[in-house]
Amino acid sequence: LVRAFKRWCGEVGRACVWLFVMEYRPVALKRFPRLSERQTAENRYWDKLKYPIVAKEFSAVTSVNFCPVAPFNFAVTSSLKVQLYSSVTNRLKRSITRFKDTAYSASFRYDGSLLVAGCETKEIQVFDMGSRAILRTFKGHERAVRRTLFTPDGLQVVSGSDDGTVRLWDLSAESELVTFEGHTDYVRASDVCASASHIHLSGSYDHTAKLWDARAGRQVLSVDHGAPIESVLMFPGGSSFITAGGNYIKVWDALGKTRALHTFSNHQKTITCLRFDSTHTRLLSGSLDRQVKIYDVKDYRVLHSIKYSAPILSVALSPSDSHLVVGAATGMLAIRHRAAVKGRAETNRKRAAKPGTYRYFVRGHDHKATAVDHEVEVKKRKRLLQYDKLLKKFRYAEALDSVLKSADRPVVVASFLQELIYRSALKRALAGRDETTLKPMLTFLSRNITNPRFASVLIDTGVVILELYGPVMGQSPAIDECFVKLQTKLQVELKFQQHLFELLGQMDLLLASQESGETPT
Repeated sequence: LVRAFKRWCGEVGRACVWLFVMEYRPVALKRFPRLSERQTAENRYWDKLKYPIVAKEFSAVTSVNFCPVAPFNFAVTSSLKVQLYSSVTNRLKRSITRFKDTAYSASFRYDGSLLVAGCETKEIQVFDMGSRAILRTFKGHERAVRRTLFTPDGLQVVSGSDDGTVRLWDLSAESELVTFEGHTDYVRASDVCASASHIHLSGSYDHTAKLWDARAGRQVLSVDHGAPIESVLMFPGGSSFITAGGNYIKVWDALGKTRALHTFSNHQKTITCLRFDSTHTRLLSGSLDRQVKIYDVKDYRVLHSIKYSAPILSVALSPSDSHLVVGAATGMLAIRHRAAVKGRAETNRKRAAKPGTYRYFVRGHDHKATAVDHEVEVKKRKRLLQYDKLLKKFRYAEALDSVLKSADRPVVVASFLQELIYRSALKRALAGRDETTLKPMLTFLSRNITNPRFASVLIDTGVVILELYGPVMGQSPAIDECFVKLQTKLQVELKFQQHLFELLGQMDLLLASQESGETPT
């Protein structure tokens, strides 16, 4: 019985030791809050719109529209002119100056051969893009025409005016077809359904957006946005539309429901313009807060933001998504474009790996997940690093030497020192060192002790080093020099902290005097 009991105790002891070895966990690195957002593929895509060119117009740039036909030149409406810019040179190409008063909302027909614009003089003019001659002039509005555009078939013109009406004009007969009445304030926004040219959308300062059927000549749907509407957009399929007014955007169902599907607000001031990209999967909004924001139309979250130096009135994205043009209230015209690739470099891409090859087998092994990627958790057995192997064997001093030599990030060393403190083994790891093994530790302290992320751990480590090696200080010039550097670094940091506290006190005094209405002396 005694032998059996001893044998059983030995087996239990070995099992306990084996469990302890198997349950060893590597040193956990400290985690800190991210100081900046991770660069996603979406950010990189929009950041490629570089090389900003800034032009100055004589007045506020109220409208920017791209020609649907290559090379995608764009029309800029400002003051009494419509300026035509080349998307190749990004410079002014020609001007249309046949306006007696302020021009508004110049836009192209689908073939790029005609351009229509409204005017403060209540007229709508259609120009030939070849000769810049006036081909048609429509009269009938009682106030300024602030919005004009062609229908998708190019046979009619839609206009919105400050007289509260939306009108449909026949281009060939130069006559008015339908007048839509129902708004009680300025109509500053309108759009036409791409899949059904008889469905028109208008937005007004009376807070309402209305759908009109040109075939029946009547209103189909009316929704209340809750603020003066500055811009509207219809999805290509016509099943939903978007309104912008105030500092928020709403998405509506066009099939009869008057309740908003989505409402989102990411601007601080009034949103003045909306645009789709060429795929209609991204929505762009410009605002008086000087920001252009890009949304994903799936969930309407912000993917990217671009900040400008002036309040934004208009924004346009080229059909090729290669140019982003923004017009501001100060007359600033900002043109961003992607860098042109010359020669055959544009098509110089890596060939796709063929199945069965080594490249095909290892494809994607170096890809790093972005913030928008969905990661599938895969549990892999991680190999222990050298300092973890030594720490597992309780060889603390050797493990500390290993981490000081191999670690390329301060967070690794700080995490290891924290682990030694948890194990009450910091003094054992630092004791019994000579000049060669103590110097790397003092050098690391001098470099990182003022870092707020590691300060608490490194201060405790410094205290232990002073307790161990303070009595023998002065025997090694190299170690004494390291201590002097550490002392100087701490004195500079203390003086800096003192100045910060003095500045904080002064700011508190100013804020307190401002709240009480007294002037500090």
